[in-house]
Amino acid sequence: MNEKLFATFLLFLSICNVKAQTTPQQIEALVKAPIQSADVTSYQLREFLVERVPLLPHPVNAEQWTIDSRRLREKVLGEVVFHGWPREWVDAPVKMEDMGSIPTGNKYRMRKLRYEVVPGLYTTAVLYEPENMKGRIPAILNVNGHVGAPGKAVEYKQKRCINFALRGILALNLEWIGHGELLQKENYHWYAGHLDLVGLNGVGLFYLAMRKGLDYLYDHPNVDRNKLGVTGLSGGGWQTIVLSALDERVTVSVPVAGFASFISNLATRADFSDNEQQPTDLVVTADYAHFVAMRAPRPTLLIYNAEDDCCFRAPLVKPLVYDQIRQYFQLDNHEDNLAWHENTDPGTHNYQLDNRQQAYRFFTKHFDLPIAENEIPVDAEIKSEEEMRVGLPADNLTILGLARVVASQIQRQAVPTDSTSKERWSAAEQSALQKIVRYEPLKVTRAWAVGNTKNKGLESISYRFDLSNGIGATAISFKAITVPDGAPVTIVLNDGGKKAAGEEISDNVNRGEHVLAVDLLLSGDIVPPDDPARFALAVNTVGSRPLGIRAAQLIGISNWFKHLTGASRIRLDSRGIRSQVTAQVAAALAPSLFSELVIREGMQSFQHLLDAPVEFPAAPELFCLDLYKNFDLDELDKLAPGVRVVKR
Repeated sequence: MNEKLFATFLLFLSICNVKAQTTPQQIEALVKAPIQSADVTSYQLREFLVERVPLLPHPVNAEQWTIDSRRLREKVLGEVVFHGWPREWVDAPVKMEDMGSIPTGNKYRMRKLRYEVVPGLYTTAVLYEPENMKGRIPAILNVNGHVGAPGKAVEYKQKRCINFALRGILALNLEWIGHGELLQKENYHWYAGHLDLVGLNGVGLFYLAMRKGLDYLYDHPNVDRNKLGVTGLSGGGWQTIVLSALDERVTVSVPVAGFASFISNLATRADFSDNEQQPTDLVVTADYAHFVAMRAPRPTLLIYNAEDDCCFRAPLVKPLVYDQIRQYFQLDNHEDNLAWHENTDPGTHNYQLDNRQQAYRFFTKHFDLPIAENEIPVDAEIKSEEEMRVGLPADNLTILGLARVVASQIQRQAVPTDSTSKERWSAAEQSALQKIVRYEPLKVTRAWAVGNTKNKGLESISYRFDLSNGIGATAISFKAITVPDGAPVTIVLNDGGKKAAGEEISDNVNRGEHVLAVDLLLSGDIVPPDDPARFALAVNTVGSRPLGIRAAQLIGISNWFKHLTGASRIRLDSRGIRSQVTAQVAAALAPSLFSELVIREGMQSFQHLLDAPVEFPAAPELFCLDLYKNFDLDELDKLAPGVRVVKR
């Protein structure tokens, strides 16, 4: 064999050795064990979140707190609740349609009502009127929580409304979106995330629905505007405190087991709530403890249950939403206007007799009516769901339907064609993207090498990363034993975590690559044991974004891997829509870091999230406020022109 032929043969053997053949099954055996426990992730997230909760201000005097609370109120409404909502929708007067009466017993009447929340989306209500109304009388808005099919017909709510009417109080019983007549899948509260995606903070829809009920009562010719109340259980308790805190027209407020301080929620895993109850950016400005303080000095009764089997147990909630708030009501000697009741009969999640009688006493006292000590028995007056049905338009929009309508009207600036304008466009769009995903650069502060293998021609090292924001990540590097220094490098992302990435890892190792399979926030090892979707909501509500954190983790780890391997640029290999978007955002924010992005099982547009539809818990980081309003996936690619995109 001549020297040239021998050299060629040796080169062939070296290539074969470098590209050691692995199988997905071989890889899967190495990636199945977690590197970081779910409890560690939960702890890291709680530490991250609690540092971002605003402290209650120290009240100097009543006059200053009145000024400060109004400032908070305006900020929450302007920057959170009505973020993105057209002013013509927000300011539109309520137009209540009278849909007929419901037969009743003596001394009160019932009327079916319907009104438009926003164009194309209607909801319903039932009005309870005292018989022979004369002059101006008090009125109470009654809101309900997660009661499912019964909706506004739920038994304890009917009893309450009838009792109010029998005592000379006008009672409006609102339906709640997602329940009763609005019980359609596309009205599930998770779809508020789809409103966020297209640029409308999801909480705004829920706020408008209940505020329009208050508008109706405020404008009613028989209502004393100085005697307006709100009450409700659970999600209705949440509605009660939100509306009562943010609308100064509400005189008397009785929320029942509907909220806790954000810090209490962090301590009790069960108390993380739905999209509207943890709306994007709320806790940047105010926690629910602030909302109770904003009620001062208006009369407020907080009712909670001793052994609540749902959420918000009284002894756990009381220190932060009652004990520390009393000082705000003491400022002008109105301490008695903040009251507390802990229910022990039945003590579970309820608005049953004991809680109702507490509410009757409180409302009648502060409305200057004869004190109602006991409930008037009205069991025979309870109506069926069908009798309480008002009726909705056949083409009534849902939450998801509204998001689709808004998405269809999105218009974005075209990408300039000349190089100078395109460069300015790219700089402006990158800045906008950073703000939308709340991107904050992260560094790997320590890479803990926690395990390794070296057999069958393959070596691996497992890493647990400490990152500069306190939220960790994990990864396993793979390469053939004979791979030389300076070999190409690839980072693998998979929606199912690295334990599901055997095929991609094997493919890239067999190409002679040095591969790092990574788990980022909310995937693989970095998923808390509690409900991960609600943790995503918590991250949003404190003003950060899970998508921005994931992209920052990927960029930080890529920089670390680049330094470790000496690579000039990193190749990304993603599978699934969550990994795809994380990789595309990272590439758009740091285009010089990456050379190529492989997209497996991806999507063509964010419109897919609306059309499929993809539900919020399946991909919580993708429902990022304003993201689709400002960017689609092809526009993200244009922010990284040097990154080759390969779709498989």
